[in-house]
Amino acid sequence: MPRRLISTGSPLEKTVGYSRAVIDGEFAFVAGTTGYDYTTMTMPADVTSQSRNCFKTIEAALKEGGFEMADIVRATYYVTDASTIDAHFAVCGEVLGEIRPAATLLVVSALAKPEMKVEIEVTAKRRGV
Repeated sequence: MPRRLISTGSPLEKTVGYSRAVIDGEFAFVAGTTGYDYTTMTMPADVTSQSRNCFKTIEAALKEGGFEMADIVRATYYVTDASTIDAHFAVCGEVLGEIRPAATLLVVSALAKPEMKVEIEVTAKRRGV
C-alpha cells in the first residue's frame, strides 16, 4: 500500500509543509492537532471543548485513511496549563477509555498561538480483520 497524505484543506498545511495525517501501510500518523472547530473556524476558550475538537479532527483524519479510533495505539498530549489536566483527561477518558492507548502528557509553556490550550497527536495501527 503506497504512502498516502490526508489533508484538512487548511492552507497552513502547504505553507508549513505538513499533512494532517500520513498513512503508511498499516500505520496512521496523525499530526499534532489543536482545538479549532473547523465548521466555524473558531477556537473555544476552554480546554474541554478544545480537547473534544481535537478528537473530532483526529477521528475524521483516521476515518478518511480507513482507520477507526479503536486503532489508536499511541497518544501524546500537550497542555499549556497544569490546572487543566483533569478537564482534559476527562475528555480523554470519554473518547479513549475503552481503547487505552499508550500515552504521554507534557505540560508546555506555550503552543503556536496563545489561545491554544491543548494539542494531541496519535499513532494508529490497523487491526487485523
